[in-house]
Amino acid sequence: MQTSLQGKKIVVTGASSGIGEMLVRKIAASGGTPIMLARSLDKLRQLQEQIKEEYQVKGYYYKVDLTNLEEVDEVVVQVMREHETIDALINNAGVGLFQYVDETKWQDIELMFQVNVLAVIRMTKLFLPYFKANNAGHIVNIASQAGKISTPKSAVYASTKHAIIGFTNALRQEIVAHNIAVTAVNLGPVRTNFFSLADPEGSYQENVNKYMLEPEKVAMKITQHLFTSKREINMPLWMDLGSRFYQVFPGIMEKVLKKQFNKK
Repeated sequence: MQTSLQGKKIVVTGASSGIGEMLVRKIAASGGTPIMLARSLDKLRQLQEQIKEEYQVKGYYYKVDLTNLEEVDEVVVQVMREHETIDALINNAGVGLFQYVDETKWQDIELMFQVNVLAVIRMTKLFLPYFKANNAGHIVNIASQAGKISTPKSAVYASTKHAIIGFTNALRQEIVAHNIAVTAVNLGPVRTNFFSLADPEGSYQENVNKYMLEPEKVAMKITQHLFTSKREINMPLWMDLGSRFYQVFPGIMEKVLKKQFNKK
């Protein structure tokens, strides 16, 4: 399925690398206009130049630190002031750290909640009145299969993704009358620089290397479903099936898959 995004302006957080960068490229390749948010101005400038050269699409970029909610407010005001129409918001930025709870520093716990939860809710809250006024829009929240199956060393990270799945499901019901699509994207491990913080020793990456999703494939799947009524995108399929079994038989799954659950 090839989706045309011609004329659509789409905000992407965490746009400078990984899934975010690939989303920007896929949006541009489909004729859309990416509005890129991230901390690294150098990477954003470079990406803007590349999509202009490769796809003849002018993208826009804005520097923002998602842990600073005042800065988030300011950049959204700027985006709304400089663009007549915003058609979609993809809350892609995320951070994780795989450690046991008692070994995790409190500032790292706060960081995960600030980026993975509070920034997502804040961005959504700021754009929502605009989408409602236009009776159109699409909000895509990048969650995780970790939000459905929690495993050791991911208690805090998984709790942030549980929160986003819950937020997304409730939001969808709240705005059903406003023609605004709301999609949760639940992913297994993706081959990005996410693991430079989450798994600095590389042991988890080594254990799941052959199962890792490619960011290009993930971005393609998401862009294919932009401006559709897709409720959830779950990747990979086998992990989605596993999470369904886990909801029904959690105790059995935890016993049978104990070795796999402890690979972090």
